[in-house]
Amino acid sequence: MDKETLRLNLETELKRGVQTLAVLSLLKDKQYGYSLLEALALKNMNIEAGTLYPMLRRLETQGLLESSWDLVEARPRKYYSLSQLGEEMLDELMAVYKKMSKDLALWL
Repeated sequence: MDKETLRLNLETELKRGVQTLAVLSLLKDKQYGYSLLEALALKNMNIEAGTLYPMLRRLETQGLLESSWDLVEARPRKYYSLSQLGEEMLDELMAVYKKMSKDLALWL
């Protein structure tokens, strides 16, 4: 594996965890997929729809998210929000992330 491919693979691994934290943190308030993409973009966390929607399904399967359909609008929308487990995991993961960031800053 060449150096650039290795770097891209490692960058993807790093981004995946950070993106998951960002999505979980934004789902403290109920949102649908497109509104979540917009909220992420406003915070300079650009995630492709092809990445976000599988992530949402995975997080829901893991029990971290709950979803419901809004059929009132002309176009049905699936809304996502944190489950109780999702809230607990977000708090715990944010604590781990903050500690790791603080520890890493001491090394650099």
